Amino acid sequence: MKLNSIFSFLLPKESTFFPLFKKSGALLVEAGDSLVEFIGTDDAEMRRIIYKRIKAAETNGDAVTNQLFDSLNDTFITPFDREDIRHLADALDDVLDYINGSAKRIVLYQPEKLPAQTAEMANIINQGCNEIYSAMLLLNSLNSKGEQLLKHCNAMKSLEQQADDLYEQFMLDVFTMEKNAIELIKLTQLMKELERTTNCVNAVAKVLKTLMIKYA
Repeated sequence: MKLNSIFSFLLPKESTFFPLFKKSGALLVEAGDSLVEFIGTDDAEMRRIIYKRIKAAETNGDAVTNQLFDSLNDTFITPFDREDIRHLADALDDVLDYINGSAKRIVLYQPEKLPAQTAEMANIINQGCNEIYSAMLLLNSLNSKGEQLLKHCNAMKSLEQQADDLYEQFMLDVFTMEKNAIELIKLTQLMKELERTTNCVNAVAKVLKTLMIKYA
């Protein structure tokens, strides 16, 4: 066991890092819920209002990430290797960034109609955000709750695979059904951004699995 891991047992269970990771996870749930609501409405003004909530969550997420990095600079003994903390903080931040980017593109592109797959993709992303939050609640109990954490990681991977299948089917359908070239470009870019968001969710799972191997 690494020296840093041994020292981690001397730390309080609620070090400064764990509450911040939980806060980041909570912001993801907030953004995921808002994304589902955002895509579920056809009202342009309502979308702008909901987008502001998503943007606010993304901005708050950046602040939490900065706090995590500040804590790294101020803390001598950390619960995990510093590089692992950075990787997890960055992975969480990426999910929020891509949720915000997906909503922003819809606001800017104003497609004539969103295909049904966008709502399905938003639901997958939202489920992924909830899995991440649940995983963050277990982060300070790797030794005793590693099996539960692994279930959440596997769920994230499964959701990413569902999104890949959904995206492939969408691409097959859209090139057959959409005759307007401009709309075709809009919709393919929107769906690609949503699909990339699910990739980011799975990236969080990969970081968590690395932590489990090293510390559980």
